[in-house]
Amino acid sequence: MKVLLINGSPNQNGCTNRALVEIAHTLHEEDIETEIFWIGNKAISGCLACYTCMKTGKCVIKGDKVSEFLELAKGADGFIFGSPVHYAAASGAITSFMNRAFLSDLAGNGNKTFYMKPAAAVVSARRAGTTATFDQLNKYFTIQEMPVISSRYWNMVHGNTPEDVEQDMEGLHVLRVLARNMAYFLRCKEAGKKAGVPLPKLEEYVFTNFIR
Repeated sequence: MKVLLINGSPNQNGCTNRALVEIAHTLHEEDIETEIFWIGNKAISGCLACYTCMKTGKCVIKGDKVSEFLELAKGADGFIFGSPVHYAAASGAITSFMNRAFLSDLAGNGNKTFYMKPAAAVVSARRAGTTATFDQLNKYFTIQEMPVISSRYWNMVHGNTPEDVEQDMEGLHVLRVLARNMAYFLRCKEAGKKAGVPLPKLEEYVFTNFIR
């Protein structure tokens, strides 16, 4: 089993990465394979709302990390999305990244890259804005029918440098609990599959406009 951890910070080895490394170490202790995927620090275009991906399962925008991630995501069993806090919200880059990646997997194109795969969000901040960012990221999972893995507190660390994060003992503790809960859920899902427990029955999407 494999968990893909997405670093949505423009800094590859900053505070967000330090948080993801803590999770990865604990997942390894639980015999879960991991990979940290950095979205990079080059521009990531926002969604064009062309909805081509709803038909093809592929984004029409080429040349950035979204397509690369979607290929990796097919082989992942769970996901951790990490972001720094920018103005009490997720980074602009990971927002554009997730908007496009998740839209391409909605019903209608036959893709089910994220369906019923567990996910969690992790945020890092110098001081504040963490809970708003945490709420923002979790909404991607709940619209995609992804079980959200919880911890003993909200998944956040504080600090201005990775060394600061290492002093956030409670924050790192929360992340280790999150990792163990993720490993437990993955094992339960695998056991259910072996026992013949089917995934939930899928219904066709129903779209209702409020203005007629």
